[in-house]
Amino acid sequence: MLLRTTDPFRDFDRLTAQLLGGSSGTTNRPAVMPLDAWREGERFVLEFDLPGVSPESIDIDVERNVLTVRAERANRNGDWQHLAAERTHGQFTRQLVLGDNLDLEGIEAGYENGVLRLVVPIAERAKSRKIEIAGVTPAEQPVPIES
Repeated sequence: MLLRTTDPFRDFDRLTAQLLGGSSGTTNRPAVMPLDAWREGERFVLEFDLPGVSPESIDIDVERNVLTVRAERANRNGDWQHLAAERTHGQFTRQLVLGDNLDLEGIEAGYENGVLRLVVPIAERAKSRKIEIAGVTPAEQPVPIES
């Protein structure tokens, strides 16, 4: 099995950016915001990896049933030459379409150790419930006839 330690496309992007006067090794590829999502009982949990992102730069927005997460990792300015520039800088955006069975008014967010965690409760209307049959009381139920 061959384990490739270099990405030829990233190397080509970096070389092209350097030759054409781009920003010293960074690429114009969209920034990645990895996501894990799972259900815990009566809520959904979403975790986004955003290492090195300031909490003040994170913007969470819900419009209808579309959740948008925006964040920005600022470029470091200085008088130096990059030796490696694999971490993406700039604007990150991720949009998710959430189902109607979620309570979008009850979303809670926290940010710790570079991980943005959103907890979305399941809407009351989507939870299972017992339905009673109307109009039949125990005294009115037919009595089985024994033979």
